[in-house]
Amino acid sequence: MNKLIPPLLYEQSEPGRRAAILPECDVPASAVPEDLVREEVNLPELSEPDVVRYFTQISQLNFSIDTNFYPLGSCTMKYNPKVNDAMASLPGFVGHHPLQQEALSQGSLELMYRLQEQLATVSGFHSVSLQPAAGAQGEFTGIMMIRAYHEARGDTDRRKVLIPDSAHGTNPATVTMAGYEPVEVPSDANGNIDLKAFKEGCDDTVAALMITNPNTLGLFEERIEEVTSALHECGALVYGDGANMNALLGTLRPADVGIDVMHFNLHKTFSTPHGGGGPGAGPVATTEQLAPFLPGPIVACDQEGGPYYFSDPRQSIGRLKLHHGNFGMLVRAFTYILMHGASGLRELGENAVLNANYLKSRIEKLLPLKYKRRCMHEFVAGGRIEGADEIRTMDIAKRLLDYGMHAPTVYFPLIVKEALMIEPTESENKRTLDAFVEVLETIIKEARENPELLHEAPYAMPLRRLDEVKAVKELILRAET
Repeated sequence: MNKLIPPLLYEQSEPGRRAAILPECDVPASAVPEDLVREEVNLPELSEPDVVRYFTQISQLNFSIDTNFYPLGSCTMKYNPKVNDAMASLPGFVGHHPLQQEALSQGSLELMYRLQEQLATVSGFHSVSLQPAAGAQGEFTGIMMIRAYHEARGDTDRRKVLIPDSAHGTNPATVTMAGYEPVEVPSDANGNIDLKAFKEGCDDTVAALMITNPNTLGLFEERIEEVTSALHECGALVYGDGANMNALLGTLRPADVGIDVMHFNLHKTFSTPHGGGGPGAGPVATTEQLAPFLPGPIVACDQEGGPYYFSDPRQSIGRLKLHHGNFGMLVRAFTYILMHGASGLRELGENAVLNANYLKSRIEKLLPLKYKRRCMHEFVAGGRIEGADEIRTMDIAKRLLDYGMHAPTVYFPLIVKEALMIEPTESENKRTLDAFVEVLETIIKEARENPELLHEAPYAMPLRRLDEVKAVKELILRAET
């Protein structure tokens, strides 16, 4: 057993230990259904300190944005301000049941209404639904809305969705789940959509284009309006993957360049928590043309100040989630927006771009970059080191862990060999960015002098390098007892 990992709860179990003693039942007992009863549950027997220490020790093994630099490209691991948590923990929000009557829910409904309006203002769209519980569900929502729009017009021969090779990896899965055929569009030498290939594929069989802008290379599509115009001319619509909206805050509104529907990742742009499987939030914003198809319910009001009430758009694709979205995440995003205001949000976007370009200007002297353009909020380097030909991206990523820094996203996007996708976010200061560069310089020196050191990294983690191929093929989904 690695000494950094505490013994499993089952290994600490001793007969007779108890973490809690339940009081005597003061209501009539009722029989438990037989199908819920098991003779041998074999739960560990532990005291309260045993349990608390175990989970505290386990939590300290995690990398987190509160403890380490986390330049995870595309996933935007930015700092989560604690004031957001304080607001989401207010008794009126925490104790509010989602099935409570509208008349007794006016405060929560007003918050949701105002957040809808704020997201519409930031993005330039007409209407917003807060229903989707994650960015991936937001993607699915947008494509299902586009599908419903075409079907409502009797335009049912459109079976293809164009997806640039620089788009987010979830896009093809979303398209397939919606019943469409994904068609990849290549990038040109500057990291933009290849317009010649794009226009050749743009015909009356295309339902939509899914575009991420800035794309996963961290580059802004320089001819975005030409792209969206061509789609509209052939009767198709444009879905904007808004995952990278944090780079555009206060500078560009996606609706103004021809995007028809877009999702937000609240964790990426508005600092709600990310990781650990949720909770997520992926609100969807759209033009007036597609607003009738939004998932419901959305919050509406007929006059300034309310009353506020739930309403379903007349051609809604339906409900996506039980109740009304992940409300705690909505409170956090709303708080973040109010704390910064319009000028502050623009400054956040500018700082995200500034930090990425500063880091890029230093790292391009150490690692190869396929695209030499100014980046937006992130950039992609290649994990190949001159003078250390046997070193790969994974070696660099694993060695970074030993220096207390999380690795960037690796091997994505696929169009860059040995990719390291690096996003410093607006949260970090120059000292942290310089420290990251110094660590990379040290690792590069190690790679040239002692490559085996990198091949065996990490050394300081609870577990050493894992066989990731075996982990995928031989799944162990539960602890052995």
